[in-house]
Amino acid sequence: MTHHRQSKRSNYWILAPYVRQEWQTILQAMVGTLIFVAYWPILARWSGKILALVAAGQVQAVAQLTALTMGGFALQKLGQYIQDALMAKAALNVAFEVRKKVYTHIHRLSLAYFERSQTGDLAYRLTEDIDRIGEVVEKLFHDFIPSMLQLVVVLGYMVYLNWQLTLTALVLVPILAVLAGWFGNQMLQFSRRSQNLVSDLSSLVTEVFSGIRLVRAFAAEEYEIERFTQEARKNRQARYRAAWLRAVQYPVVGFIYALVVMLILLMGTLQINQGNLTGASFGSYVVAALMLIDPVNHFILNYGEFKQGEASVDRIVELLDIQPAVRELSNALELPPVTGRVEYRQVTFSYDPQEPVLRHLDLLALPGEKIALVGASGAGKSTLVNLLPRFYDPQEGQILIDGVDIATVTLGSLRRQIGIVPQETTLFSGTIAQNIAFGQKQFDLEAVEAAARIANAHTFISQFSQGYHTWMGERGVNLSGGQRQRVAIARAVLLNPRILILDEATSALDAESEALVQEALERLMKDRTVFIIAHRLATVRRADRILVLEKGQIMESGTHDELLAHKSRYAQFYAQQFSNHAEED
Repeated sequence: MTHHRQSKRSNYWILAPYVRQEWQTILQAMVGTLIFVAYWPILARWSGKILALVAAGQVQAVAQLTALTMGGFALQKLGQYIQDALMAKAALNVAFEVRKKVYTHIHRLSLAYFERSQTGDLAYRLTEDIDRIGEVVEKLFHDFIPSMLQLVVVLGYMVYLNWQLTLTALVLVPILAVLAGWFGNQMLQFSRRSQNLVSDLSSLVTEVFSGIRLVRAFAAEEYEIERFTQEARKNRQARYRAAWLRAVQYPVVGFIYALVVMLILLMGTLQINQGNLTGASFGSYVVAALMLIDPVNHFILNYGEFKQGEASVDRIVELLDIQPAVRELSNALELPPVTGRVEYRQVTFSYDPQEPVLRHLDLLALPGEKIALVGASGAGKSTLVNLLPRFYDPQEGQILIDGVDIATVTLGSLRRQIGIVPQETTLFSGTIAQNIAFGQKQFDLEAVEAAARIANAHTFISQFSQGYHTWMGERGVNLSGGQRQRVAIARAVLLNPRILILDEATSALDAESEALVQEALERLMKDRTVFIIAHRLATVRRADRILVLEKGQIMESGTHDELLAHKSRYAQFYAQQFSNHAEED
């Protein structure tokens, strides 16, 4: 559930820069709007004359004036077309720029934000919320402003015809304004709740369908259907409240407007009897009054929709207000090609201030050194390596690469020199080649193939009918775990980093796949500085150094044989975790 940032000033003001970018298109559209609006008093005047001519039975004069009126109609509709087409273009451009801004901002947020956010909620804000903002912008220029101009122009003409009669009609305007404000504020409250509930529903659907295999495995379909039904019911109730409010709004406003019309008819009759108004003028006046029905209805409707849209704007502003925990300095420098010397100096880090994960940790990794990190779950192994590409920043201490503090360089230049092969490989919709060359707009297919050969992936890729151009399903579901892992290794090979992080890269594989992946990893690790988080004995034993972490500190350091000889923590860990593999090695 999101929380609205309370402010006296409407958040719609954040759209001003995007609207200003479209000023030329909006200005051209306003020309069409002026043509459209200017014709209304002319139509009212001619309509009054036509009614008088009809009463007098002057057929030829009626025909001539009717033809002139229809010509004016044609010109007005041309103005309406110009207005509608150009306003739609401007509104879609505004929505596009806002969506791009928000998507870019999301990519700059820290990993910590994504760990506590719902994917479905982010997707809803990027799609439905921004679409609604675009609709509001279009309504503003395509509907609201023309309606307001029509009200002003037609009312001005009515004052010109008879100011006493117009003053009578305007007595009920404050009541309409108060009602519009009350309905609009109620609509805003209902819309905020409804959109938050739709966001929750979207998050639930994303979560369930992402884990559909687990749902099937536990026969939990009925459970998930019940969860969905409860969320959908809440959403239905919230949306019904908004629909009910609109259903009440229109009859109430319509009744008041009907009362205005009756007053106009009564006062008009009195004005004619007193000689202050002719029959033809009163006919024009009545036509003009009828012309106010549509813009008044549009004004009331648009005001309610603007309040609904404000809930979407609030959710976008709330997202844009979130600042990344990891920031790039304004004067950050590009990190030049590195040799791979990594140093942690008195590094302290915690997700929760009360429970540090790393405590004043010191570590020096020399270029080309293979360092294995061993320890119980929660000891700080993954946290230690996640600080290196600045997924998080330490609260204390420094991390240096080739003597350069990583906090002083650009994130792009830092991360391009660090390769990561995770436990669970993430693949995206696209071809196998595009997944290997992930992040590169242009790539050399021969280089991709060469990387795949090093990663032991070329053989299985070649077995597909379209080879490297084979389209991957979402998250690479048409590949086995070992195949996905070899694609991830090929991805790292193509990046050619000097520093490599292997995070449980073989822990979820069968023996055959592990052998192929392990062979590929050995090629990948050659001449690179490598940090290995692994429970597989073969990888750990061949490391240049093994570090045993406990409660965020390095408790032991040495080779496999040296640590076994000490018969302390690593020896205990070896006996517990690796004894079953001793014969294999």
